[in-house]
Amino acid sequence: MIETAYAKINLALHVRRRREDGYHELETLFAFVDAGDILSAGPAERDSLHVVGEFAAGLDDPFGNLVARALGGLPREASWRVTLEKNLPVAAGLGGGSADAGAVFRMVERAVGLPQGWEALAAKLGADVPACVASRTVVGRGTGTELEPGPQDLAGTPVLLVNPRVPLSTGPVFKAWDGQDRGAMPEGSARAIALHGRNDLETPALALCPPVGEVLGALRETGAWLVRMSGSGATSFGLYDDAAARDAADAAIAKAHPGWWRLAGALR
Repeated sequence: MIETAYAKINLALHVRRRREDGYHELETLFAFVDAGDILSAGPAERDSLHVVGEFAAGLDDPFGNLVARALGGLPREASWRVTLEKNLPVAAGLGGGSADAGAVFRMVERAVGLPQGWEALAAKLGADVPACVASRTVVGRGTGTELEPGPQDLAGTPVLLVNPRVPLSTGPVFKAWDGQDRGAMPEGSARAIALHGRNDLETPALALCPPVGEVLGALRETGAWLVRMSGSGATSFGLYDDAAARDAADAAIAKAHPGWWRLAGALR
């Protein structure tokens, strides 16, 4: 079996409060790009995980990552040899590990079906994992695990992801959030939520990782109708009216900043 672990972005991410359990109460609109890491699985005598690809070195403990944990937690009739082609940067705000785990859930679903209560297992693995299982636009509340159907009007929208190749861990960004509730995420179409929403983690991420600001500035010069940081960073994205505008933006950023990572695609 072969499955794509689709890159996750947050069209809006509103942080409402810090909870007593140490987590944060969120309102977010998840969306997914039609590209990402690639997982392949085949029969084996025992479960194994092999990581290859441009960002394989970023997983210093591949057997402790979310793919291995998902494999260990989901019942199957046979063991699998899994190869993970790591195309997405690590600690990048793209839900890379969560997307990889979501791909494992989809492979298990195809092979034997998912067990009852799989949603709880997904949430235990990580706040983004439940959304990454379906990998469609969806509203997330609570810590991000309480999902509601999301508007699908942006499906097919051209998108450009850009990362300055600087990792940015989620924990310090949340810790640096100023604790101010700036209001609820708007309702309506995905386009309206994206345009009138915000990412409350952008300011603390900029303080911790100034290259995020350079990426945002470069994207704003490309004519995107929306530019925003994804998740806790350091990846930002631009949404475009057509593929030609996206490709022109990709070429311009590649020329001006050849060291940055880029991914051109479309929303699912």
